[in-house]
Amino acid sequence: MIINKFTKITLLLLISTFGLNSCGNEGNTKKRKEILHDPKERVKKNLEEGRGFRLMDKISKSGGGNFEFASSNELWRASLDSIDFMPLASVNYSGGIIVTDWYSTDQESNESIKISIRFLSNEVRSDALDIKVFNRKCVAQSNCVVSEKIGNLIPELKRKILFTAAIYQKQKKDKNFKPYVSSNPR
Repeated sequence: MIINKFTKITLLLLISTFGLNSCGNEGNTKKRKEILHDPKERVKKNLEEGRGFRLMDKISKSGGGNFEFASSNELWRASLDSIDFMPLASVNYSGGIIVTDWYSTDQESNESIKISIRFLSNEVRSDALDIKVFNRKCVAQSNCVVSEKIGNLIPELKRKILFTAAIYQKQKKDKNFKPYVSSNPR
């Protein structure tokens, strides 16, 4: 009786998974229009852009695996590079958030800022980042007022991160590019 219920639940989950997996994203119409109809051209394009894998490349490489983790995400790298002058309070790649510690340009200042960067997507685009800047003004050591800062710092920071990420993305694409040589010429 218990095995039957378990089997039914497992079967239902598998069917649901395959059913949901077949649902496409209708919003990607531009990408669908760009798909090449000739399979050989599609294979060539994907391999040149580093999207496929070549069996001989995998066999000829010796040593351990390739562990890139966060260093392969262009937005993540660009964000860390953009705020590298600030001390970091919390960095969580799997959670998609970077939070700096309070930062002030000089020791005598009673004003400091804190930046929070949340990643909403791995794609390099303007709506992939949620940046918040907080301002702290202290009259005395224990008497501080914290407020969210609204101004041109957020758009400037976002622009710098996206620009740097686009450069990293192009470098990665150029690095992965290998001309496709067909093993089956016509």
